[in-house]
Amino acid sequence: MDLNTLTLKQAIEKLKKKEISIDDLYRDVEKTIEEKDSAVHAFLSFDKEAKTKAQSLLDTPMAGIPIAVKDNFLTKELPTTASSKVLDGFMPPYESTVTERLQEKGGVIIGKTNMDAWAHGSSTETSDYGATKNPRNLDHLPGGSSGGSAAAVAADMCIAAIGSETAGSIRQPSSWCGTVGLKPTYGRVSRAGVVAMGSSLDCPGPIGKTVEDTALLLTTFAGKDPYDATTSTSVVPDFTSAIGKDIRGMNIGICYIDHEKLRTSDAANAVKQAGEIFASLGGHVDIVPLSEQVEDNAILTPDYAISVYTVVQRGEVSSNLARYDGIRYGADRSHFGAEAKRRIMLGTCTLSRGYADKYYIKAQQVRSLYIKNFQQLFGVYDVLIAPTSPGYALTSGASAKSPMFGELEDMLLEPSSIAGLPGISVPCMHDTKTNLYLGLNIIADQWQEEKVIRVADAFEKATPWNAWRKK
Repeated sequence: MDLNTLTLKQAIEKLKKKEISIDDLYRDVEKTIEEKDSAVHAFLSFDKEAKTKAQSLLDTPMAGIPIAVKDNFLTKELPTTASSKVLDGFMPPYESTVTERLQEKGGVIIGKTNMDAWAHGSSTETSDYGATKNPRNLDHLPGGSSGGSAAAVAADMCIAAIGSETAGSIRQPSSWCGTVGLKPTYGRVSRAGVVAMGSSLDCPGPIGKTVEDTALLLTTFAGKDPYDATTSTSVVPDFTSAIGKDIRGMNIGICYIDHEKLRTSDAANAVKQAGEIFASLGGHVDIVPLSEQVEDNAILTPDYAISVYTVVQRGEVSSNLARYDGIRYGADRSHFGAEAKRRIMLGTCTLSRGYADKYYIKAQQVRSLYIKNFQQLFGVYDVLIAPTSPGYALTSGASAKSPMFGELEDMLLEPSSIAGLPGISVPCMHDTKTNLYLGLNIIADQWQEEKVIRVADAFEKATPWNAWRKK
């Protein structure tokens, strides 16, 4: 078999047992990058010394495995641009906490991946360095903003990858590319050294080939960080301990399939079938009705979350991008792309005197209603499941047709994101005609990543949708 198609767990085990060598692993990965990346455009930069670094790391937990990292994580030895020409060629003076911990455990950054500029989007088409294509079908989008990371994993151009999510940017590209994407609880993973987008929402997390791979990666870099005051002081569990556990007796609620945009859709039908799988595995499965207001045992419509996220995120974008003025580093503000300019203007408006009460504060109040709604539901259910995205990956160029493209494609993820909840997307359907995938989103209460991993792993092993489990 081609060694680049190994999962993270398989690659580590085979390296440590000396069944394969670092040279052979990197040969296959580098060959695949050479063959595929000119068409996919998942990477922006590469570490030419990656294989050399990996040679001495066999005895570490990650054994020198090649990992792709989204280009909004600061890396001392590789440029960090956040896919914006404002930071073209910028070499950070220090390492992000996530990449530092990854490398301390023996992971090797093989390259930095393309993304929507400043993480503004859900298509990877707003990158100032050109769009990324979906390796499953090059006529379609990979999703975003971590589209380069998801595409690199889907194309076997790395063994696993790191992304970040503000509202869907790990899970949505994972859904469209047929990978597994895990968004942790807000505060579980440090944001230090990650180019800030929406500071009350941003969450670094793993994208992998299997649920176990993402659990392994999350265990590697989660935890309290003195450089990020929002990180939790709680002890980080070994998330891989949730792998292989059955789900008998767990209460599972199906959400959003009665939304007007989802009824009779492939995404809704796939989630219904997932519910039947969970029931066959011993779970107690109910449909949670959609509601226009907060009420017990019903889920608040995601429609309001679109507005909440738009206002809150753009307000925080306006604040975070104010530092890029070309004086201390980077190019001047004329290098901002159209999407960044739109978000800065809208965010500045919503934070302005006379408008903050009307928009920003009101959005935060509605945000608290979503948190209240989820708190009640997680008193009844262990996890909630729903489609990750309303449908399959859209065709290239689709994002240019709507200024609200990202918010609409991420509408089913925004409620859990504004509430700071952990979630995971796993493949739940494959269209053989287009070679495209649908994702199942599984969320749990704050700090309950083990529950989403446990349920996702059980689903992955009971279904045929994960491409790497067939190999």
